[in-house]
Amino acid sequence: MTTETLKLYHSASSPNSRRVRIFLAEKGVQVTIVAVDLGKGEQHGDAYRAINPRRVVPTLVLEDGTSISEVPAIQRYVEEIHPDAPLFGTTPRDKALITMWERRAEQEGFASVMEAIRNIAPGLKGRAIAGPHDYEQIPALAERSRQRAANFLADLDDRLKESAFVAGERFSVADITALVTIDFAAKAIDLQVPAGLESLKRWYDTVSSRPSAAA
Repeated sequence: MTTETLKLYHSASSPNSRRVRIFLAEKGVQVTIVAVDLGKGEQHGDAYRAINPRRVVPTLVLEDGTSISEVPAIQRYVEEIHPDAPLFGTTPRDKALITMWERRAEQEGFASVMEAIRNIAPGLKGRAIAGPHDYEQIPALAERSRQRAANFLADLDDRLKESAFVAGERFSVADITALVTIDFAAKAIDLQVPAGLESLKRWYDTVSSRPSAAA
């Protein structure tokens, strides 16, 4: 399905952008893709600030010019206009469980990895927190964040002993966030899935082999 009137501003190196790309791929929805070069600082330029004053990616721009940022908001919008192959659930129970597990994956896993790398990466000096304001790095936070991310992996393994996917028996947006978190942790802070977390490994092999994971 093609929705050429929608424009997704993204970066190939951005894990948040990848969360949206995987979501779109699972939905079978194609949009116009516009690359933002984070390495060159295009996100800080006047042109992109006019689209997203927070200077972050991704941003979805609608046909009427409305800009939607924040990954969950973009995903919710796409889910509403393309409800087929639902990734947020269909029943009140499933919707609540998926939202719960996705929030845990984002807060306990993804945010921990992001906090770790943003507080130590030389290229993010003065940008320790994403958004419209600049903040200095606090390197001492990195180790705590790394421990939080490691705990998330262990907790996720425990969860996956009980269910095929993060939020239950069907693939959902919670699996997307968890998958991107694991790949992000491996690349950004060299945090690999520890040996012995067999349920996590089983799940990871399954979800990373889905065609959407390459988006």
